[in-house]
Amino acid sequence: MRPTRRSVLALLPSAAAALLVPRGARAAGYPDKPIRFVVPFTPGGGADALARISAQFVSSRLGQQMFVDNRPGAGGNIAAELVAKANPDGYTLLEGNLAHAIAMTLYRQLRYDIERDFTPVIALGSVPFVLAVAPELPVKSLKELLALARSKRGGLDYASSGVGGPSHLAMVLLESLADVKLQHIPYKGASPAAQDLMAGRVQASFLTLPAAVPLLQAGRIRALALSAARRAQTLPDLMPDLPTIAEAGVPGYDATTWFGVLAPRGTADDIVETLHQAFAAAIQDDDVRQRLHSEGFEIMGGTPQEFAAFIHTQAAKWGAVVKAAGIAID
Repeated sequence: MRPTRRSVLALLPSAAAALLVPRGARAAGYPDKPIRFVVPFTPGGGADALARISAQFVSSRLGQQMFVDNRPGAGGNIAAELVAKANPDGYTLLEGNLAHAIAMTLYRQLRYDIERDFTPVIALGSVPFVLAVAPELPVKSLKELLALARSKRGGLDYASSGVGGPSHLAMVLLESLADVKLQHIPYKGASPAAQDLMAGRVQASFLTLPAAVPLLQAGRIRALALSAARRAQTLPDLMPDLPTIAEAGVPGYDATTWFGVLAPRGTADDIVETLHQAFAAAIQDDDVRQRLHSEGFEIMGGTPQEFAAFIHTQAAKWGAVVKAAGIAID
């Protein structure tokens, strides 16, 4: 049947009313089943804790379970590829992080694009690195470490959690800005790298703040500086006088690892908004904030658009570091 002019006009009031429905109301019915939060790390670490603490709050707020699905491997690429290919219905999310921004330039063959294949939801939190040395190394400041590295033929050995990982590139950035060269010893993960640092088999390493704290308390490592642009706001009693690398003599240095929520590209705006509001409420909750601070996290937050801009900036910044160092993985 062809619509008449009268039938079309009769529909206009209801169509106009639909346009006036609040944006959040269009997500009515979502979620009506559990939501999977894919985490590219093994259980038990800081990133896993961030996901579980926030997911617990979001589950309560949305009335549906949000469960953590740990999918480690390939520098976070396994988890990212899984979510990039998922149905964009809001029921599969990714804990995106710095490694995914680095991957854009690091890998010659990558089956996802952190900017093209995902819809940012919210930035959750960031964690600074601690520049640490073996306790028997005769240095007590960044200036002394750099002087020692320059005086030794071949430099000093430093450990990282793997080629192209955040801890590796944090040192590459330091080498570039400080005009110094150290010898890279890559490990298969942060734990074995820390073990060899404590044993003195390597002289330096960047450790995340949560990983460094118990080792500092036990006297197993010595902290020289913090990688962030400002001093640690969390755990201040342990290291109130620890300077940033920029303060210690390398202006412009800033390297933190960060985490946020990403949905597959094509996820409806109203679903993204529902998720954003739930996670935003989580990281503003006093109990959640206290628990995350105890894990060494700085709260981030912001809009999805701000998170998208941040990811773009991070991909460009670390892409330039990767290219300058000539690092590539097939």
